[in-house]
Amino acid sequence: MIRIVPKPTDTHDDNSTAAVLSELKRAGAEYALLDLDAIDPLSASIAGDLVWVCGMKQDIHQFECLDVLALENLVVNSPDAIATCASKVKTTALLLKKGIPSPETLFTASRELAADFLARHGKAVSKPVYGYDGIDVRLVTTPDEFGEAPYYLQEYVQNDRDFRVFVIEGKAVGAICRQSAHLTHNIHQGGTGTPIEIDREMQEVAGGAAEAVGADYCGVDLLAENGSYTVLEVNGTPNWHCMAAPIPKMLARHLIEKEQALRS
Repeated sequence: MIRIVPKPTDTHDDNSTAAVLSELKRAGAEYALLDLDAIDPLSASIAGDLVWVCGMKQDIHQFECLDVLALENLVVNSPDAIATCASKVKTTALLLKKGIPSPETLFTASRELAADFLARHGKAVSKPVYGYDGIDVRLVTTPDEFGEAPYYLQEYVQNDRDFRVFVIEGKAVGAICRQSAHLTHNIHQGGTGTPIEIDREMQEVAGGAAEAVGADYCGVDLLAENGSYTVLEVNGTPNWHCMAAPIPKMLARHLIEKEQALRS
């Protein structure tokens, strides 16, 4: 059985969960929706299944539910991978450890260290440690713009676009170029997406980022830099807006294969 945790941000016009469910139904797979808020994982009789997390709330209850369910089921992505991707700090640490290119980054509660970082770079990008869709990502030029500690700051890489690459089992299977007139190019922040071909460098960097965070599949956000790419972040429950590749079909096939391997 494939149990699906629906994406809480799905709408009638933008329903990632339904797109994959349609492909699972087309393939004759057995599946059921799973509402994490409606179960007690300590007494739930769910075992031996594949649990696919299309999306989830960033709250204690849902993370703990997934951790418990993972004891008796295969959760995709794993709770560890989802939690890692939710934390920009841990993601950055793993990228650095694996030698994956990423903008120079500072994470600190020290306003003095943050001010020194800003003085060295002239300007920096301030991001919430836990965030999504480019919300509250800001360009800062003076310490007065920092907000409350802790500070997660990245060097500003000059750009007018970024790239979202969808990776399954270490292979980049779809990509778009996202453009906008402002700092963040996320589709939910008004960016426009155009499908693009995946080049060798994109495959290498995005695939390496997915491996670094331990994700079966993910969305890797890149900026072009020095003839290659640098990784901004990795998304453990990604969207695939504007991609030409049939991502829902690919994801359904991936889930079916994982569930079959689980039963064999």
